[in-house]
This record gives sequence, structure tokens and C-alpha cells, in this order.
Amino acid sequence: MKEKLVLIGNGMAGVRTLEELLKVAPDLYDITVFGAEPYGNYNRIMLSPVLAGEKTIDEIMLNDEQWYIDNHITLHKGKEVINIDRSAQKVIASDGTKASYDRLLMATGSTPFIIPCPGHELEGVIGFRDIHDVDKMLEAAKQHQHAVVIGGGLLGLEAANGLMQQGMKVTVLHLMDTLMERQLDSVAGKMLRKSLEDRGLEILMQASTKEIKGQDHVQSVLLEDGREIPAELVVMAVGIRPNIALAEKVGIHCERGIVVNDTMQTFDPKVYAVGECVQHRGQVYGLVAPLFEMGKVCANHLAKMGIGRYEGSMTSTKLKVTGIDLFSAGDFTGGEDTEELVFQDASRGVYRKLVVQDNKLKGAVMYGDTIDGSWYFDLMRDATDISDFRENILFGQAHLGDSGHGDENRIAMMADSAEICGCNGVCKGDIVKAITDKKLFTLEDVRAHTKASSSCGSCTGLVESLLAHTVGGDYSVAPHLKPLCACTEHTHDEIRATIKEKELKSIRSVMDFMEWKTPDGCSKCRPALNYYVMCAWPDAGSDDGQSRFINERAHANIQKDATYSVIPRMWGGGTTPEELRAIADVAEKFNVKTVHVTGGQRIALYGLKKHELPVIWNDLNQAGMVSGHAYGKALRTVKTCVGKEWCRFGTQDSTQLGIELEKMTWGSWTPHKYKMAASGCPRNCAEATIKDFGVVCVDSGYELHVGGNGGIKVRATDFLCAVSTEEEVLEYAAAFMQVYREQAHYLERTAPWIERVGLAHVKEQIVDDADNRVALAERFHFSQKFAQDDPWQQRAQGAEKHEFEPLKQLNA
Repeated sequence: MKEKLVLIGNGMAGVRTLEELLKVAPDLYDITVFGAEPYGNYNRIMLSPVLAGEKTIDEIMLNDEQWYIDNHITLHKGKEVINIDRSAQKVIASDGTKASYDRLLMATGSTPFIIPCPGHELEGVIGFRDIHDVDKMLEAAKQHQHAVVIGGGLLGLEAANGLMQQGMKVTVLHLMDTLMERQLDSVAGKMLRKSLEDRGLEILMQASTKEIKGQDHVQSVLLEDGREIPAELVVMAVGIRPNIALAEKVGIHCERGIVVNDTMQTFDPKVYAVGECVQHRGQVYGLVAPLFEMGKVCANHLAKMGIGRYEGSMTSTKLKVTGIDLFSAGDFTGGEDTEELVFQDASRGVYRKLVVQDNKLKGAVMYGDTIDGSWYFDLMRDATDISDFRENILFGQAHLGDSGHGDENRIAMMADSAEICGCNGVCKGDIVKAITDKKLFTLEDVRAHTKASSSCGSCTGLVESLLAHTVGGDYSVAPHLKPLCACTEHTHDEIRATIKEKELKSIRSVMDFMEWKTPDGCSKCRPALNYYVMCAWPDAGSDDGQSRFINERAHANIQKDATYSVIPRMWGGGTTPEELRAIADVAEKFNVKTVHVTGGQRIALYGLKKHELPVIWNDLNQAGMVSGHAYGKALRTVKTCVGKEWCRFGTQDSTQLGIELEKMTWGSWTPHKYKMAASGCPRNCAEATIKDFGVVCVDSGYELHVGGNGGIKVRATDFLCAVSTEEEVLEYAAAFMQVYREQAHYLERTAPWIERVGLAHVKEQIVDDADNRVALAERFHFSQKFAQDDPWQQRAQGAEKHEFEPLKQLNA
């Protein structure tokens, strides 16, 4: 017999918790939902666009009544729960309906605060909280001309804009001297006020309401200074308060909200609470992103999985008024121990202020140009050290190169037909439509509905930016807190630390110890776990070949017509007549369709059949050639120029240096593909400054560069340091590769990794700490003892034979 779960509150937080619960434990509970409103579950944050006439009620429904039927959930809509018998474990609704529970989830939301001034009970005075309020405002707009909105905060301004769009003359009364004073400073507040007034709103600052006048219906609003504003509709938007009346009535501990712990349990362990009604670590929240994060943790514990903690949220704000761009996040007021970076262009209506403490961003407020808002928000949440790009940070991410997980600028300017995910052919317009139509809020949701970002992962940053750009501040999940995938609640860093600490040496042992939600994981977590295990335990880890991508399993690149390409390794880009002859013989023997020189100075053979591969590899092995690893998350190539041996500008023997770098690092597995280059002089013909690790030879020695990327998003390298000898180059190269291998997330290239952790973090470990550098290099060399076995030779000798045999031979 199933346990009984009762949800009080049919809003976004409560139902989101049920959605998360149904994903992980669909058959654990008989679920009953009580909702005071006579609707299904709708998107409350989209009420403003409904009021402005930009959307309809149907368009903001998240789950209609059929959803409850499909999931076998009993819905009591339009029934307010007025009592809870905690000893008998029953809830009682206003019409007498009762329901028993084994677990109770309270998601009672919040209530609008109504100023208790004379006249506040007159007909025509309303709050702005639900569909009923919107209906009353729309009806009033048809019959009347004048509206007063009390409150110049986020909600009040959205209500005022909506009523103005419906044709009413609207006056906003704000008690303070700055609009949205909780989200904006005085400069941004003044710019916002001017913009709204230019649109037709009348805004009165420091306006204190004395009385709402009228007989049966509101007629005007009288201010303390004697001014009287005509009004047939008054909207109170002066804040919300957690709805804790029911919890207080039944003896559940409350302060400002229902007090919950990190697992969302209340004082009564059988009673959970999520959403705007709760108080967690002293904080209450009114934005949807934290509520969803609470719901995920709560669902995890209702499913009795016993993992996952809610540790609070950092939130950001965007105004949902078309044509006005403002953004704020964190502590943008600062204090004595903080610094302010300010940019203002009054003629363009652009303003941004960043608050910095100890070279870390603590807060931001922006007006007029908010394209870098999500990037600043990421820097805050990741506590990134900005000292390396502090001088340019005010001008935005575009001035730092074009890599990382921001890039809202490019997203905003892209056409709907622009391709975002090359792996799955998904365009910007497809993703925006899915976010809008399906009411998506998370990266995982977008992946599930569109497949974007679900393959190689290189477009993840663009998809996240598109998500943030489309839903604004309501999208918020700190990257460093994201679970690896839907199979677990644990982050990449938590998993890596546990593998090391608990000496877990196989995918199975990781899944068992960390209580994986799915028995065998998925295509995202299995390759990541396999890499993490092998990185932590190169000598004793169990390499699971079936958890590798096809190119790594087959040790060749699969092409669009299902044939394969093979790229023999050519150390440092050099070759010999014997090697060229061997490649030519193979090309002729197997009727290779295309022989092509790659951008990495290697020769590729295209159009090979899978069953031919072991024979081809055997022929190439006979000529002394080994796998180029041009297919895996591994060291690909070391590109070189001819250096001082032939070039009249060359300062060092960059070709030989490239050969030594490649022979040291070939075969090593990395979080993503990894490329190096060595240029013989500052003319940089080998393009070392767009590689993961680049060496530029100069008269005095060698300049080392890291974190470059020449792919979809070009990023120039950061200068790491200068060294004097080739031995030092090799030591730094090994140490940098190892710190990247040990600390980056799987499928994270060096460019976004360095932007996430900061160059200073890398320098501290490699440049400033010589002992640590030596230790990193030693760990890298140790791992290479087990990695530098040529997979081509192994397979030519019969290893993994099943991979290259047809599943079944059919007669013609």
C-alpha cells in the first residue's frame, strides 16, 4: 500500500516539487493536492505579460487538469485548507473535505501586503497576486480611465505598465526617493524613472498615502501633503509576506516564514515546506529560481533518497517591461571595505556599477545595457578572482575574448535560424520556442525537449545564455552547484572528491556509494565517471570501454556516412618518406576516398569501413606509426613551425620542442580535447596563442601561454609565465595538464575552465608554488605509465575484436 502525500498549495513551488518527485519515485505515494484557486498550475511570474496583453491565461498554464489525471493525482481546486490535525495526520478544507497523510508538503506561498489606511476596503482596491487580480484589473481598464499603483517596486511598475498598455492613465506612488530601491541605486533609479515617464506613466516620489477616498467605490487617493489623485482603480503593490497563518495555527514553528532546515523539513518531521512561505537560514525568497531549487531538494528527501541539501540562493532581478533593460544582483550598495567600478554614458542611457571586494565581484547594478548581466552573475556565484581582467570588466565579456559561459550579446543578436547546437542541428528559434511554449527553466529541461547541449556539450554556454536571456532573472542555478546529470544530486567536484577520498575505482562502485538514482546511469554521467575514475586511479582504476564515446571505443573518427577516418600521429608535425610511403600504401590498398592534411599538421585518411580498421592499423604500425588520438578527449596534436633550424627569424628549436612535448603527453586522457603548439619566434606561425598550452620561443627563453581556444568561440591565451630552459617548459606543460585533468569538469575545455576558476588560481598552483608544480608533474608522468599503450597495436593484435565485427551476417 502506497504512502499518502498531501500538498497544500497548487502554485509553482509545490507542483514543481511533485514534478521532481515523479521523476525519481513515480510510484511511491498516493498524492493529493489542495489549491485555493480554481485553476490548474500556472506560471505566476508571467501575470505581468498577461496584464499587458502580451500573453493569455492559457499560454501561462504550466500543468492543466489533465496533467493531474495523467499522473494519478487527486486535485481539490478551489478548496482552501483551514486546519491540520497533526496528531491524526489529516488536513481539513473549508468545505469539509478531509485527506490523510503520511507526509505533508506545505507550499502556501505569500500574500500581498495591504496598507491599512482609511478606505483600503473600498471596492476597486486590490493587490496584484493572482489571476483573479489580473481579471479585475482588465475589467477595470474597460470601464475606467484612472488608476493609481501604490508601490514603485518591481511588481508595482510591472502592474503600472500593464494597466497603461490597457489604455488607463496611471499614477505610481512611491514612498521612497528611488524606484525599486531594493534592486537599484539612485542613479539607475533616476534613469528608470525618466524612461517610464517618457512612456506616459506619472510617478510621484516620496508620496505617502493618507486615505483612499470614495463612497462604495474608490474615487481618489489623498496624499499626506494634501494632493488628491483621481482613481477608479487602486493597486496595492507594496510587498508580499509569507503566508504562514495555517502553519502558525497548527503549531508549526514560524518566524518570518515557516522555518525549515536544509532538507526542507519543518519543526514537525512529517511536514515539509517549500516556496515563498518558508524561512531558510533566516532568508525568505520571492523569486522562482530559489523555489525550484528548494523543490528539487525536497523531492529528493520525499523520495527517501537521503541526499541533497538546500544551502540558500543568490538571486538576480530583471524588470519584465518590454523595452526597458535593467539588471541587479548581489550586494550593489557596498560598504567601507568594498570598491566601486562605475561606467555611465548618459547620452546612450547606459549605466553599470560593480561592487568589488578582495578582487571578487559582490554585486552589480546595470541599466540600459544588460547583456553582460548573466556573466557578472556567474562571476559572483563562482567567486571568480577578477584581478586578471579587472581593467576591462566594466566593458563586458566581449572585451575579454569570446569564450566561457556568458555571451548574451552574441545570443541577443543572433537570428532565429542561427544554429546553436551543431551536434543535433538545433537553432536559436527552436530553443526559444521550447523555452516559451514548454515553460522551461533549466538547462536539463532544454536538453530534454530540444537535445541542444546534450551531445558534445560545447554549446552549453550558449544554451545557458539563451535560457537566461529568454527568462531573465527567473533562471538561476549556480554552475558549481549543478548536479552532474539527472541521475544524481552530486556535483562534478563532489563526485571527484568522493572518488579520491573513498578510493572508488569503478563506475559501479561510484554509483553504489553515492546512491545513483538510475541503476546504470546515462550517456552523460558514464563517460564523466569513467574519466574521473581513471584520472584519480590511473594504475588501479577500471576503464569501462562501453562508457566511452564511439570515437574513443573505435579509436577512429566516425563520419557522416558511417565510415571512419584514421589520423596517424606525426610527432610535432614532422614526418619521413617512410611514413608518407606507408600512408600512401594504405590509401591505395584500401581505396581511400580522401587523403587530407588537417589543421593540426597531420594526414587523415577518410572513408574507411569499420571492419577494415584493425588491418589498416596493423599496416601503419608496421611502419612505426601509432594512434593520433584525433578522436578522443585527449592530447590531439602539438603544432610547430620549423624554428631556428630553417627559419631566419627562429630563436629556438621549436620543432624538436614540439616533438618532445608530444612524446611526453600523447595518450593522456583529458576532460576535453587538448591541443598544444610551439612557435619558434614571436611571429607565432604555429598559432600557439590559441591553444590549450602554447609555447612562444623568444631570445631570452620561452613564454608559456594557457587557456586558448580556436574552435567555435575563439579565445586568445592568458600569459602564464616565462621560463629559461626546455626542461622547465616540459615541467610546466606536465603540471598544467595535470591540474587541468584533476580540477576541470568533464567536457570543459581549458578556456571556460580558466575563466571559471581564474588565472590567478592556476598561477598559484603552478607558478607560485614550485613544490606543488613538481608534484603535479610527477603525478602526470605516473599516469602516463599506464596511458601510453598504443590502442591501434592492441586492436591490431585482437583486442576488443567484437567492436569491429558485424552484429550479424545477412545473405544478399
